[in-house]
Amino acid sequence: MPAIGGPFALTDQTGKAVSDRDFRNRYMLIFFGYTYCPDVCPTTLSTVAGALDKLGPGFAAKMVPIFITIDPERDTSEVMKTYVEAFNPAIQGLTGSPEQIAKVAKEFKVYAAKVKGDSPDSYTVDHSAILYLMGPDGRFIAHFTHGISVDDLVAGLRKHIG
Repeated sequence: MPAIGGPFALTDQTGKAVSDRDFRNRYMLIFFGYTYCPDVCPTTLSTVAGALDKLGPGFAAKMVPIFITIDPERDTSEVMKTYVEAFNPAIQGLTGSPEQIAKVAKEFKVYAAKVKGDSPDSYTVDHSAILYLMGPDGRFIAHFTHGISVDDLVAGLRKHIG
């Protein structure tokens, strides 16, 4: 298996400090993005939300979907809370300091680079768009690429989780 993932210590959408250990004994479906993203992030989170709906509430006991920002300067806990709840209340939104985010992005081999806009606050962030499925022990199991359909994501999750 590739060396993807590792320990992390971040802040959830309620302002509570969390680490990868808080999600042990459950599978983690992790996506890196940012709330100002014009297309990739809302599309991916809509797919995740659709898969959660199809999998049903019992599946939530087995897996936690996690959205980790790559734009911690703008994506505060409050911003993350509003954003993830718009898709599905089961999605955990995680943020942190720029150093914490850089560390976890490096562990997951996430590409992210700011692209300057017309003003200092109007930048976008180019980023990789992969859903990572991590096991209950925190180890990498599989990935799903951007553009996956809800049905294919459901099939993939059922294959790996049951």
